[in-house]
Amino acid sequence: MGSVSIPGPAPSVSLRDARIRFGERVLWDGLDLDVRPGEFVAVLGPNGSGKTTLLRVLLGLQPLDSGTVLVDGHPARRGSGRIGYIPQQQGMPEDLPLRAADLVGLGLDGHRFGPGFGLGLAGRRERRERVAAALAAVGATSYASSPVGRLSGGEQQRLRVAQALVGDPAVLLCDEPLLSLDLAHQRTVTDLVDARRRTADTAVVFVTHEINPVLPLVDRVLYLVDGRFRIGAPDEVMTSETLSELYRTDVEVLRTRGRLVVVGAEHAQDHHHHEAHA
Repeated sequence: MGSVSIPGPAPSVSLRDARIRFGERVLWDGLDLDVRPGEFVAVLGPNGSGKTTLLRVLLGLQPLDSGTVLVDGHPARRGSGRIGYIPQQQGMPEDLPLRAADLVGLGLDGHRFGPGFGLGLAGRRERRERVAAALAAVGATSYASSPVGRLSGGEQQRLRVAQALVGDPAVLLCDEPLLSLDLAHQRTVTDLVDARRRTADTAVVFVTHEINPVLPLVDRVLYLVDGRFRIGAPDEVMTSETLSELYRTDVEVLRTRGRLVVVGAEHAQDHHHHEAHA
């Protein structure tokens, strides 16, 4: 009697034979990628290799030139409530008339005319409770009523994480969210993302120039270089042989004290190495 295979959960993100080009330049072609629920995939590569473009495709902001893309089992579309998005850390004007709790609430109703617009009493109560829970999850309750422009960069980035998670997303897209953050705040953000995927099975697609802060969390790496790519576990992709093949030049990967240093890639497309400033 033959064994019966039990299918696993459907992938949270699925790309098939995906192709993107700008003019005559192909960013990537023939890309097949499934990201499973709870999986952490880091997206690496030099500037201009299509890392942020990949996020735009998943967000429904950039159509593929060919191939298919599904997010949580549905075609990628703009404004999907099943996607949380954490952008790069950028300072906000000090006089911005927006409280921390209001910023987080935009993750629930940013498409409406204002916080809670059109909600009944029960809906407004539920909204307040969800925002409060998201603030608590990132340790931001103490400054929930503070103007966001007067908070530190690390505090603002905590709020962006809360905003991304308040809608209970199935997929969390992160576009270099550690830039401009010191080591302590980098750890805070990565710990929050890791806690979310472990407790809620949220799939994580994490674009970064710097793999070391997330290396212990990464299940697989998608490395993009000049129209070529490799997908695999960090130990498979982050090797001298694989990166030399991708860059078509000699690249050396050094491992020291649990960190990776990529040497030589900076000569290709102005890419700097991944060494962490510890």
